[in-house]
Amino acid sequence: MTIVVEAELREETGRSATRRLRRAGKMPGIIYGGGKPDISITMDYFTVSKQLNDEHFHTSLLEVKVKGSRTKNTVLLKASQWDPVMDTATHLDFFRVSATDTITLDIPVIAINADKCPGVVKGGLVDLVRHSLEVTCTANAIPENIEVDCGDMEVGDTVHIEDITLPEGAVVQHDVNFTVLNIAAPKTGSDEEEDDAETVEAAAAE
Repeated sequence: MTIVVEAELREETGRSATRRLRRAGKMPGIIYGGGKPDISITMDYFTVSKQLNDEHFHTSLLEVKVKGSRTKNTVLLKASQWDPVMDTATHLDFFRVSATDTITLDIPVIAINADKCPGVVKGGLVDLVRHSLEVTCTANAIPENIEVDCGDMEVGDTVHIEDITLPEGAVVQHDVNFTVLNIAAPKTGSDEEEDDAETVEAAAAE
């Protein structure tokens, strides 16, 4: 299902105009690329903020519907700017793409069947070393996530990038067969005591 972003044309630009928009509950943005002119837009702040909380919003094809325009804007969220104090989004950049364009973006990695994992049953922990992978694929075949099946893993087992079966058409460029996930040994009482001692020593040094 295509995620739709409702927008309006933005006539005014500049910092003062942007501040007025934000006070009015609007978020500014821009649509660019694809050999077409840039379009400055505004969106409802609260609606778009909710969409930003959905990880698929960051890795899916989006359709920006600009009020009063019949042009279809198929885009990817290319960048977002954030207020460093309030930790709120302040501006969104959308890049035009076609379904057959080759793109590269970060896709989340998820561990599946962790509850059945023998290593976890014995007290081990799933250590997700790479929370995302830089995947190259066509825009119409963006995977929602990259799954790593932990169902048969024991403590000490490791999954490298070359162990993962990627979705059809997806490629992860790599020179080194890097680690994506492993099953770490459970912490013992002595490990916890050492951690506590290190914390005390660090606090004393400060």
